[in-house]
Amino acid sequence: MPLLSPEINILEKICTKVSKIIIRDFGEIEKLQVSKKGPGDFVTKTDKKVESIIIEELEKARPNYGFIAEETGRNINESEFNWVIDPIDGTSNFMHGIPHFAVSIALEKNGEVISGIICDPIKNETFYAEKGRGSYVNNRRIRVSSRKNLEEIIGLYGCPPMAKVKENKFFDQIQRASIDIHKLRNYGSAALDFAYVASGRADFAWYEHLKYWDYAAGKIILLEAGGTISDFTGKSFDKKNETYISNSLIHDQVHKILFKN
Repeated sequence: MPLLSPEINILEKICTKVSKIIIRDFGEIEKLQVSKKGPGDFVTKTDKKVESIIIEELEKARPNYGFIAEETGRNINESEFNWVIDPIDGTSNFMHGIPHFAVSIALEKNGEVISGIICDPIKNETFYAEKGRGSYVNNRRIRVSSRKNLEEIIGLYGCPPMAKVKENKFFDQIQRASIDIHKLRNYGSAALDFAYVASGRADFAWYEHLKYWDYAAGKIILLEAGGTISDFTGKSFDKKNETYISNSLIHDQVHKILFKN
C-alpha cells in the first residue's frame, strides 16, 4: 500500500463525501433539473452542487491554492498551485442513468500537473497518481498493458458533437481504425478512458474536443502508469484539444493508422 501525500489524502476524503451525493442523485435521476449548456453538452444540478462542495472543501484544506473548474471557471491567485476540477465527467451518461462517470481532480504546480485522482462512485474505484510515485487504483499499483498485436488491442474514443466535426475527419479516423484494429469502444467518459488505458483495460484512446479539466488528472495517472500522450501530429502534448494516448508500445503504429494524410 503506497504512502499517500497529504494532497491525495485530501482528495480521497473529498471524493468519498461527494460520491454519496452523486450516488443518491443518480438514484433519483428523473427528478433532476437539467439545463442545456450547449450542443451535446449538458449540466445538472448535481454537477454544480458537487463542484461547489469540492471547491469549498479544497479551500478549507488549502486556502492559498487557486482552481480551474468546469462550471465555476477560474480563480487563480498568487499561489503556484491550482486545482483542476471536473465534478462529473460523463454527465450525459449520468443524466441517462448509465453508470459510467467519474469525479476528476488534479493538482498543478506552475502549470504542470503533479497529482490527480479519478473516482468512479458507482463501481467504487479510485484511480490516483503523483509525479514520480506511480499510479494506483484502490491502493493497488497499475500499469499500462503490454499488448502490441493489433488483433488484440482495444481502442477508446470520444465522439464530438456533429456540429463540431470538421470535414468528417474524426469519422474517417474511426473508419480506418475499424479496419485494422480489433475493437473500438465509446464509453462517454474521457477521465475513465484515461484510467482504463493506464490500468491496461484498454490500449489506446483519442479525442478531438477535450477541455483541460477532462484530462488533467487522467494525464498524470496515465504517464505514471507508463503510458504516452501526444497530439494528433505525434508531437509533445500541452493542453491541447486533440489528444491521443496509448500504452506506449503501439503509439507510433496506431498513430499511422488514425492520422495518416
